[in-house]
Amino acid sequence: MRGAALKDAVAFRKLYEASSPRLYGLALRILRRRELAEEALQESFVAIWDHARDYQEGLAAPMTWMSTIVRNKSFDVLRRHRHEAELDGVEFDDAVMATLRDPVASPADLHQLSSEAKALAACMAALDEQHRHAVGLAFFHDLSHSEVARRLALPLGTVKTWIRRSLVRLHDCLTGRRTG
Repeated sequence: MRGAALKDAVAFRKLYEASSPRLYGLALRILRRRELAEEALQESFVAIWDHARDYQEGLAAPMTWMSTIVRNKSFDVLRRHRHEAELDGVEFDDAVMATLRDPVASPADLHQLSSEAKALAACMAALDEQHRHAVGLAFFHDLSHSEVARRLALPLGTVKTWIRRSLVRLHDCLTGRRTG
């Protein structure tokens, strides 16, 4: 831990190798999904590297201190992914419909919204699955392009391109429905 506090990469690597299996197990018990546990472990070791100088030997053992970081990062990951929904098929249609519903809308308004939501869902379904997922995360889950890129483990430029192209396709699809 002292070496990591001094930003000694070799010492940090040894700390990682000695503690990561146990800390990964902790994250996996909390998150129950390998990819989420890996995400939490990575974020934890970044935090450990950044804050190793703040570790106080007299307050806790190194493993206890690192376990607390992993637990907290795991809960952060859990909160971020809790409301994540797959944007396919019926689940997507239901999500679109729920998003567009207005509790005080008249029956005529509801019919119009329902028609527009169905048109949007049909146009979204025509997109490539990965592009549809990126657009859904950005617009239905209100994530920034950077957050979408992190969530999908893709370069930011790729995500921006997918979303921009998808919006053009959606526009073309929706305007084609209205005029045709």
